[in-house]
Amino acid sequence: MILKSNVLKLFLGNSRLWAKKDLGICEIVELGNVSPERSIPNHIHKPDYYYEFMEPGCTLGTPEIKSRKEIYSMRESCKLAARILKSCTEILKVGITTDEIDAYVHEKVISNGAYPSPLRYAGFPKSICTSVNNVACHGIPDDRKLCNGDIINIDITVFYNGFHGDCSKTFLVGDVDERGKFLVKSTKECLYGAINICAPGVSYNKIGKYIQRFADSRNLKSIPAFIGHGIGSYFHGPPEILHYDNDIEGVMLPGVTFTIEPILSLGSAEVELQEDGWTAMSTDLSRSAQFEHTVLITQDGVEILTVSD
Repeated sequence: MILKSNVLKLFLGNSRLWAKKDLGICEIVELGNVSPERSIPNHIHKPDYYYEFMEPGCTLGTPEIKSRKEIYSMRESCKLAARILKSCTEILKVGITTDEIDAYVHEKVISNGAYPSPLRYAGFPKSICTSVNNVACHGIPDDRKLCNGDIINIDITVFYNGFHGDCSKTFLVGDVDERGKFLVKSTKECLYGAINICAPGVSYNKIGKYIQRFADSRNLKSIPAFIGHGIGSYFHGPPEILHYDNDIEGVMLPGVTFTIEPILSLGSAEVELQEDGWTAMSTDLSRSAQFEHTVLITQDGVEILTVSD
């Protein structure tokens, strides 16, 4: 997920807060502390941004057409990311902290000989993103414990054999209310509906048009501040995948890989970036959910790369 900054508000307050749910179930509490950066063994192949700060990759330009060898490597990295994301169900429970989830995923990634792509990317301090309730995107894992009724998006990207694989899922924690379940179920359906329209010759803007229509039909809002992106040996690149009605030019070609990752909200589509420079929270305290896959355009359709064995 990458930021489309022209539709984002900035919030530079003195405290990072968890706002109460849209239904008023949970009280407002401050976010916890962020633990020190986790270490990476010397033998792990690291991206260039591990050694020197770099700005996020540009999503404008001509999408890369990958070779058969590059597609094979993409499949391997994407399958690893998907397996690790799926395994998070083994530890998710009321009372676990998002930092403990980060530690679990970090260990899974490096034990498989891969690098957790978010770590040090444009200065991000942790190995995954954990976005809870009204945090739309890029939540930083900390020592906040998950509460009964929370929803949490876990966003995992791995850098494996020189290629990034990127996926995310919103999980239910304990007994989630019906509105929360509806939001999560609808967002998952939205992602798969958007994937199903992908094929050679299809305009990229049809993805956003579909997501916008779907959200409207469910009385939900598609949050426009964050977009999907091309991916490969780079974390973010062309094409830009907008999750709202748009007229962006370009058509899908075989060999192109990119992410689709809509964020749907129960309330406003507006978000505010907190003073940590990453955490994006809804302006009206409403919950949002997100699902993400990395896909490959094939000769006759589309292949979801981030599927577990």
